[in-house]
Amino acid sequence: INAEYGGQRLVSMIPLHHSGSHHKPHAHLNDYFRRMLHWRQMDFEYTFWQMFNLMYEPSVVFRMVKYHKQTKNQWARDDPAFVVVLLLFMAVSSLAFSIAFQVPGLGNVLRIMAGSILVDFLGFGLIMATAGWWIANKYLKEGPGAHSVDQDVEWLFAFDVHCNAYMPPFLILYVLQYFLLPLLLKPSVLACIMANTLYAGAVIYYHYIFFLGYNALPFLKNQTIFLLPVGVIIVVYLMGIALRWNVASFALNMYFGE
Repeated sequence: INAEYGGQRLVSMIPLHHSGSHHKPHAHLNDYFRRMLHWRQMDFEYTFWQMFNLMYEPSVVFRMVKYHKQTKNQWARDDPAFVVVLLLFMAVSSLAFSIAFQVPGLGNVLRIMAGSILVDFLGFGLIMATAGWWIANKYLKEGPGAHSVDQDVEWLFAFDVHCNAYMPPFLILYVLQYFLLPLLLKPSVLACIMANTLYAGAVIYYHYIFFLGYNALPFLKNQTIFLLPVGVIIVVYLMGIALRWNVASFALNMYFGE
């Protein structure tokens, strides 16, 4: 900014616009992955607090996002403890399911673990995070005001949203379902209703928390677009019950066979 004062020209080094999300994005990612190798630098107590509240009061978790932006100058969390704990939980759960279905051979057990972690969580997460990040930055951003800066959604924040949204479905489909297997796999209408309700509730909860994540960003608008899949889920849920299509039997047969 150039200005005249007392006949002298002053030059200000303050930019008119600055995008906080573009501040060394690769450095943030490098620090994030580096901390995965140093467990003493991870805050596991805070991680378990987040996981607990994501089931009972998820909006509380996303209220911390603004505080994190003020203190860390980024919307995404810089602590990978949440991902590390969730990956560990998924590995243990996959092992439990493998034992329950009597999966033969260590190689097959490792294949199931890899499928749940690399495909169900990370692969699906890359797709959802990238889609949410692209939609938010391209269509949902509000224009910067006269006294505000232009901001973008960080991709790492979009992945954080996926991780948060994945926690309740994990507890429902990897933990609760495990204990309900004898009931869910029965060839009855009641089992079909129970199984489909369980899966529909888990997926709807995922999209609800996905919406809450983007709704926490003050520079976005029309975030309710992320709730649109809920209508499709309800339709599929009703059709599945009408056709007596047990989603639990279908999904578990894909992993463990007949």
